[in-house]
This record gives sequence, structure tokens and C-alpha cells, in this order.
Amino acid sequence: MRVILLERVQSLGQMGEEVTVAPGYARNFLLPRKKALRATENNRDFFQKQRAQLEATSLKKKGEAESVGKKIADLSVVLLRQAGEAGQLYGSVTARDIAVAVTESGCSITREQVEIPQSIKIIGVYPINITLHPEVSVTITANVARSDEEAKTQATAVKNGRPLGAMPPATADDEEKKPRRAREAKPAAEEASVEGEAVSAEASAEGEKKPKKAKKAKADKAEGEAA
Repeated sequence: MRVILLERVQSLGQMGEEVTVAPGYARNFLLPRKKALRATENNRDFFQKQRAQLEATSLKKKGEAESVGKKIADLSVVLLRQAGEAGQLYGSVTARDIAVAVTESGCSITREQVEIPQSIKIIGVYPINITLHPEVSVTITANVARSDEEAKTQATAVKNGRPLGAMPPATADDEEKKPRRAREAKPAAEEASVEGEAVSAEASAEGEKKPKKAKKAKADKAEGEAA
């Protein structure tokens, strides 16, 4: 589906650009959140008339995001969880959990603004990127521990130079658990490539069938003449 971006969208483009996205991504995320419009002539005219206002609104939101960013730039949220002796959590810490912890600290954010490749499943102190605006992001820390005492010990160790925990890469299971809008956000180029390969394969198959049909027709004709 072709859409006109009403603001900068990471991995898609800048305000005013027309891009091709998966229909589900447009219907479930971009359109209802007013981040884009369907690319029609009427909407193109509408965008041009509203562009100055949209840019002013975006600039205002950016300023508000920068203000929030300054407040949480050095924030460390503590999330207490039960875990085994080796530190493996009985459960996990998700983007939603981190968003709730940050909101409780006084700055409201949503889970969509929390960027983690997959849920945290081991105690430790982790760097977490928070996207407050398409052009504003900050990094906070999530201190996952079994008790307040352990959280303090981990924080002290990090302050003394211990590296932060490394976020493990996303797995196939984590991809399936992502919101549908995230799974549907496939690059248009990838979809176009797949469609192109399918068309090419069909054309190749048709090309192979034609010589066989021609040979069969000749054989039938020869049999008829012999008869």
C-alpha cells in the first residue's frame, strides 16, 4: 500500500515522502496513529495545504520529547523478579514492564517507545533505548534483580566499571510474540523482491511448458499421418 508520511518514521522515511508498506502495517499502525495517509490525489493536496502546520506540530512535539529526554537521560529503573541461583528469571521483563517503571518514575511513556530485541530473562543491569520522538531518543538502564540489596550491589558494580548486560538477539519465538503491526512492518523492497521472484518463476514454468506442448502436438500430427 502506498502512503504519505505525516512525520518521520524510522526505517521508512521523512515527512512528506510516499512509501510502500505492508497493508496490515498501514491499517493497524500508521493510519490509526495518524502517522500517514493513503497516497491519493485528495490526500496529496491535503498534505501540501497542511504541511506548514504539520511541521510546526512536529517541532513542538520534538521540543517536548527533548524536555522529557533530559529528565530520564540518567534514569535507572529497578525491576524486582524471582530468579534461580544462576540468575535465570522465573518469567521475564518486557518492554511493557519497563514502560510502567519509567512512567511510575514521573515521565509517561508507552511500551512502543521501549526498544529491546527480546524480553530480559537474566538478572543484571541493561541499557535500554527509549524513542521519545522520531528524532529524539535516550538510553536509560534497567536494573533487574531479586531484591533491593542485590539491585544496589549491581548498581555499585556498574558504577565501578563492570560492563552493562548485553541484550541477547531476538529469536523466532520473540518475533511471533511481537505485536502484529511490528511483524507486518516488512520493507517494501523485500515484498517487491518476493513478488518479482514469483512472477519470474511463473514465467519460467510457462516457458518450459510451451516446448513440451509443441513436441506433443508434432507427435500427435505424425501419428495421424501414419494412420
